[in-house]
Amino acid sequence: MKVRMPHTPYIANKIAIDLLNCGFVTLTQGLEPVAKIAQEILAEDVEKELALENRVNEVLEDNNDDIEFMQVDRRNMFWLIKKRLAKDFDVTLSYEDRYNDIAHRILEAAWKEDLLEYNVSENRVKNVIYNGIDSYLKSFEGIEDIVIEKISHYKRKLIPGSEEYELVFERLYEEELRRKGMLK
Repeated sequence: MKVRMPHTPYIANKIAIDLLNCGFVTLTQGLEPVAKIAQEILAEDVEKELALENRVNEVLEDNNDDIEFMQVDRRNMFWLIKKRLAKDFDVTLSYEDRYNDIAHRILEAAWKEDLLEYNVSENRVKNVIYNGIDSYLKSFEGIEDIVIEKISHYKRKLIPGSEEYELVFERLYEEELRRKGMLK
């Protein structure tokens, strides 16, 4: 599943909380610095993929007449071009491999900044980070459904996309994350 920019702070917090609670990692300066590094690395990865997708869309637009003439499936063409250009943008398309790499980069950056200590294998700590990313991505759609359901029961109907709806949605989303132990 693809990470989107609005989710990076939540994933970063989940990673920091999971590291704190795993029992074999000590956060030397607390949750916030670890979450900050994780969010920066996640955001950088999201930005790289967005740049790649923007370039793919440019290529598709430049060749739009040919695509229509040959009746090529635009979605398939998008994927083929993305696959071909991924290496140029340093984007790993396999989400499992990508999140494994991100977990390694987060661990390395936090260790270099002296934000954590551990006396187990590096791989074990990296797996905590990877599992934080993976479990958040697996559960966020369910959390969104819960929040949407709660909003639908409000006496005053909120209009999706309005500023008020977005504020209420974000507040309820964060409450639900706290309830599930993904945010402190």
